Amino acid sequence: MTYLKLMFHFYRRPCLLFGLFLGLALPSADVAAAEKESSTNVVVILSDDQAWTDYSFMGHPVIETPNLDRLASQSLTFRRGYSPVSLCRPSLATIITGLYPHQHGIVGNDPPWEGMQRGEKRPAHRDPGYLPNRHAYLEHIDRVETMPEMLARKGYRSLQTGKWWEGHPSRAGFTDAMTHGDFTRDGRHGDDGLTIGRKGMQVIDEFLDDTVAKNQPFYLWYAPFLPHTPHNPPERLLKKYLQRVDSKPIAKYYAMCEWFDETCGDLLDLLDQHGVAENTLVIYVTDNGWINRRDASRYASRSKRSPYEGGTRTPIMLRLPGVIQPDMMESALASTIDVVPTTLAALGMEVPDSLPGINLLDEDAVARRETIFGEIFEHDIRSLTDSAASLRYRWVISGRYKLIDPSSRMKRQAPELYDLHADPTEQKDLSEQMPDKVESLRKRLDRWWNPPTA
Repeated sequence: MTYLKLMFHFYRRPCLLFGLFLGLALPSADVAAAEKESSTNVVVILSDDQAWTDYSFMGHPVIETPNLDRLASQSLTFRRGYSPVSLCRPSLATIITGLYPHQHGIVGNDPPWEGMQRGEKRPAHRDPGYLPNRHAYLEHIDRVETMPEMLARKGYRSLQTGKWWEGHPSRAGFTDAMTHGDFTRDGRHGDDGLTIGRKGMQVIDEFLDDTVAKNQPFYLWYAPFLPHTPHNPPERLLKKYLQRVDSKPIAKYYAMCEWFDETCGDLLDLLDQHGVAENTLVIYVTDNGWINRRDASRYASRSKRSPYEGGTRTPIMLRLPGVIQPDMMESALASTIDVVPTTLAALGMEVPDSLPGINLLDEDAVARRETIFGEIFEHDIRSLTDSAASLRYRWVISGRYKLIDPSSRMKRQAPELYDLHADPTEQKDLSEQMPDKVESLRKRLDRWWNPPTA
């Protein structure tokens, strides 16, 4: 990082500069006391491309996930959790900011190539002409506050591992990171960070060693590239599932789900081994859903990038021993938009009024909630600053009904209405039979959806 970039970084992140000042100006005991002010640690576990059904505790008849089953039994678990968006980059940005994509501005995976005309084929990701817009798009993460930045004010260390799209993780306030964020060196969505889990947990083990030795509270982002493609599971797991299903691509995906589960077990074991499990809030979510095709290791329709349950639904778990009472919530609605306000509340920190989510530990707030929202954008966005230009669908769940509302860009597509209680797999569109319900839910979407103008 150059001197000018470093100064710009600290100008945008005054809490980090203040932290450096404290380190120089205060005695070490005072620094340690400041760091210990809020001592509950935070671990965020993110599955990557996994259907909400694909866990033993969610009822899957074939996939085995013993470690996540155990975590679910120890957690406040929302079986009806959702991601507002079914694509990894905007989903991860929502989880770390507590804002909807149209609010934080990161709506798709890839910005438009500089100089590209509409309809022109996108060049390769490493094309030099493509890099300026990739860097320009990072301005969105610079202008919003993230969880690591909020916790830095309380003396927290923060480690990024796994999937990460927003350049160097220090831009989001991480103090420690695996990802280098250099787009010219395979830095599109995590580079070196993507080895976590697939190649062991040494970085996390060493981070825990250091923070425990220094009595520092920590925030850990564990977003392994699992069960995401490439579906290349250990041979022992592939062999196991090849004996259970008659499709090799399906067997490979199922094996990846169990491999991911094994790494989650490794992570939870590390918390135990370092003596911090009892004082650590563990949060589990998925970035987006996945339905594997039978003929290839690719996602089928109505899963990733779609507004359907197969794309947006995820179990959400919250574990903090002695503080959060384990419970399996069958029908209550939760969203990954709630991760930040719930974390802040659990740590006794103030929750900004600007955050649209709720505290999932507040029983009254959970009981009052009847409606959640989401939005689907293009994978390759059309504008660096105008969210609406890339919008494909908005969706809302209110009570038992779900409306999928296509944008004006989705020509010849009509709204779809489903009764999720009677039809959880969204097979029977009720929009023509219930036009009044369509109109009332569309009005709710209009009141909620307020992207900044370009």
